[in-house]
Amino acid sequence: MRPAYEAAPIGLRPPQPWQAARRILCVRLDSLGDVLMCTPAIRALRESLPGCHLTLLSSPSGAAAAPHIPELDAALAYRAPWMKHAEPASAQALQEYAARLAAGRFDAAVIFTSYSQSPLPAAMLCQLADIPLRLASCRENPYQLLSHWVPERERERASRHEVQRQLDLVADVGCATSDTALSFAVPAADAARVHGMLEEHGVDPEAPYLVLHAGASAASRRYPVRHWLVLIGMLRRRFGYKIILTGELGDADALRPLAEGWRSPAHSLIGKLGLGELGALIRGSQLLITGNTGPAHIAAAVGTPLVDLYALTNPQHTPWRVAHRLLFHDVSCRNCLRSSCPQGHHACLDSLAPGTVLEAAAELLAAAPNRPARTGDAALAFV
Repeated sequence: MRPAYEAAPIGLRPPQPWQAARRILCVRLDSLGDVLMCTPAIRALRESLPGCHLTLLSSPSGAAAAPHIPELDAALAYRAPWMKHAEPASAQALQEYAARLAAGRFDAAVIFTSYSQSPLPAAMLCQLADIPLRLASCRENPYQLLSHWVPERERERASRHEVQRQLDLVADVGCATSDTALSFAVPAADAARVHGMLEEHGVDPEAPYLVLHAGASAASRRYPVRHWLVLIGMLRRRFGYKIILTGELGDADALRPLAEGWRSPAHSLIGKLGLGELGALIRGSQLLITGNTGPAHIAAAVGTPLVDLYALTNPQHTPWRVAHRLLFHDVSCRNCLRSSCPQGHHACLDSLAPGTVLEAAAELLAAAPNRPARTGDAALAFV
């Protein structure tokens, strides 16, 4: 059931064409974390345009988040050929996908991007799909590709958090919300399955436990396995809590030493969790330790404190409105926006000592020593 939404804050009012928009396409073609950082702006659309129907257009991993975002009504998965790591597509394939979008009879499209991305390929797709209202931030003059052009404020470097960037975008057409928390809902069925998984691993779901998410889609954002191994031992000796390892199935081989070390105190759920189950596990934990990747934003949405091992690739993606510690080793090549270290040294994470991570975890755990486990409740994750 969709939660009830309050009216948008007084003072902003969408212009007439947007007041009449009912079917709106929210375009964010990146991954899970990028989509979650758009959820406050999507909520602003929901609250400011009563009765609207919101569809997410995203990558397959981004679209997978849609069932956990109550503000959305539907989602479309699309491997846009102009995005990173995508396969090229023919003009005919683009026209065919535009025809598919046209069949959705959308009144408007909001194109969310990071400051380093151009919205124009997506704007062209939406124009071909006969979507009359098209909103985006853009450096160059888009002419007819955008009906509502927000000139790019961050021309040389990022100056706003990604969440604020997207809120500012929709505010340009009079949409706002007083609730700027990230959104991620955990279904009761997922929480129940996690409860059972923990019991199967000999972990009391009601007792404190820690979650370590050691994987990341980009090599530049992965904390070295040798450091994770040291950290796991330190955490167990210091706190005595059960430690749960998570990661994508594709990370299983690289992370196997963490679970199979002859003295490893960790329990591995790497490759065994669906997205809702991962959310339930994180929501029930005392603390998450991870890199700047999707699970960090899930933690922010469900209110779980986290230590973020933050590769200095993009300054806009820090944890939003949640207790956290942001750790890195400063380097001259910061803000490189690269998926692999262009210098080859990976020093922003490689030089981050496990002992530093341990002390950050201790600070957060001391600040909330009795945080109750919540694997068994089904409340929506608005915090």
